[in-house]
Amino acid sequence: MEDILYAPWRDEYVTNKNIEGCTFCHISTNESNDEEMHVLYRDKYCFIVMNKYPYTPGHFMIIPHFHTDKLEDLDNEAWLHMSALAQKGVKLLKEALNAQGVNIGMNLGKAGGAGIAEHIHMHLVPRWERDTNFITSIADTRVYSTDFQIIYEKIKSLIPKYIDAT
Repeated sequence: MEDILYAPWRDEYVTNKNIEGCTFCHISTNESNDEEMHVLYRDKYCFIVMNKYPYTPGHFMIIPHFHTDKLEDLDNEAWLHMSALAQKGVKLLKEALNAQGVNIGMNLGKAGGAGIAEHIHMHLVPRWERDTNFITSIADTRVYSTDFQIIYEKIKSLIPKYIDAT
């Protein structure tokens, strides 16, 4: 099998696994399922999880445990902690995945483009020169150049070096 079009969003149709309520709160409160939910890291303020619908290999999110759709309601200490994790995450993506750039962003509210608007989250998307192509624009399809599980395991193995390091 040479040609694979990676479409992880189709998994829900096959497995019929639906989470009731807030997806991020479900991940936050179910630490025993971290491997299945592709959690990379967690601490008292937030957790880091691979994006289920990645734009590029290595796309992950930093999510506070505190459920809110308003950045302005997030405790300053949690916000500063998320920002520190973002700095460390950028370093990981650049050094370990050889990303030539990184997009960092938050889509606040449905009108702001948030797919999960009820719980704020920060995206870190590694980028490489010439990593975009026409299919994303015209076919609403992303081409994922490597296996999702392999990238998850690689990033998770690097967490102690980049995130846990003092």
